[in-house]
Amino acid sequence: MIRIAHFSDLHYGTKNLAEADRCFGAAIDRAIALGVEAAVHSGDATDHGLDLHAPAAERLVFQVRRLADHCPVLMLQGTFSHEPPGTLAIFRLLGGRYPVHVADRIEQVALTARGEWLASTGWCFDGVPAGTRAVFSCIPTVNKAVVAATVGAAEAAQAVGEYLALLLRGYAPIHRAARLQGVPAIGVSHGTVFGCVSEHGVPMAGFDHEFTTGALFSAEAQAFMLGHIHRHQAWEQDSRAGRQCIAYPGSIGRFHYGEEGEKGFLLWEVDADQARFTLEPTPARRTIDIVFDGKPDLDALRAAVARQDVAGAFVRVRWTVADEDRHEVDRAAIERLLTGAAETKLEGRIVPVVRTRAAGISQLANLADKVRVWAQVTEARADPLLACLQALSSQEPEGIAERLLRGQEVPDGGESIDTAATLSPPMGDLELALSF
Repeated sequence: MIRIAHFSDLHYGTKNLAEADRCFGAAIDRAIALGVEAAVHSGDATDHGLDLHAPAAERLVFQVRRLADHCPVLMLQGTFSHEPPGTLAIFRLLGGRYPVHVADRIEQVALTARGEWLASTGWCFDGVPAGTRAVFSCIPTVNKAVVAATVGAAEAAQAVGEYLALLLRGYAPIHRAARLQGVPAIGVSHGTVFGCVSEHGVPMAGFDHEFTTGALFSAEAQAFMLGHIHRHQAWEQDSRAGRQCIAYPGSIGRFHYGEEGEKGFLLWEVDADQARFTLEPTPARRTIDIVFDGKPDLDALRAAVARQDVAGAFVRVRWTVADEDRHEVDRAAIERLLTGAAETKLEGRIVPVVRTRAAGISQLANLADKVRVWAQVTEARADPLLACLQALSSQEPEGIAERLLRGQEVPDGGESIDTAATLSPPMGDLELALSF
């Protein structure tokens, strides 16, 4: 039996540095205390390409070196947009007490009894190397652009899944041979399993996903350690290969609002015929979402704050209001109620004014008739608008403006002009309607 710490999706970067480093550091402390014999990182150590002098790069290298001083470390190439090719190469040079192996190609790696890594020259071993403690079959992120160039863009998504299924079945003979020798067989990859659930509770179903659980189980590995999805989840089955487990540890920390589930790393115990794991939590930040269907109700917000401890939490308040009510939201009052939160994020969704079309308005003979039809459709008062129209057609602009400012009556004997009432209808809509 071998005890392995499985980390994934650290996403070190400028924005995530505090969260990632606090959680990864705590996870390493816990792994060392638990006496793990090897560590696997299944992709996306960085959030984007990092300069070597960047603080995030320095902290990540420091933490991996600390881990390598305790046990052998295997790091897998993740998503190219997060880990540009070559990002992980520097970890081979750390020089810790134990080696760091970077798996940036499809290969098998044997962990020897001396704590060293032995990589296959091709995609797999011809046989289980002597003195092997565990066999790791590594499938880093697949470059779909290469597949598209070979089979065509329209077929690339499905082709990736088909080729990976063939590859996984191809690993089964080596895994069976390892099992007969009492050596655990472990798969490591970075991608999406059809039917898994994202950290926001969204099922991932589509033809562009790399794996199915059936394809992963067909490799006949006891454990399959995955990365890419930020929510911890797992699948298990009993088969001729023994007790098989597939699992995502999820991201090491909580990097976005609305993420569901615990954050942590997996502690695996893998034998030649079975695998089991436990989720070891990390001190991920707390996020709280407070959502209003309409304008934020300060009394309801005050009650929500009383029910939940917002001190030190990251709080997001969301609301939806009509365009004409957007200025009635008191952002300052909301922020005052959330004093003590580590971060307050206010997100208002503005519902735009829907323009009403008046069918046939362009066929009317004169402008007054168009105004009457538009007023009927929009349920606006037509008389003040017609009075304004009459004034515009018969008087000079300076005289109209002066009378409006003084609140005088319209000279043609119409009703007095209430400036606010006259200007309150959505004149932009009227102008648009009159143009048809």
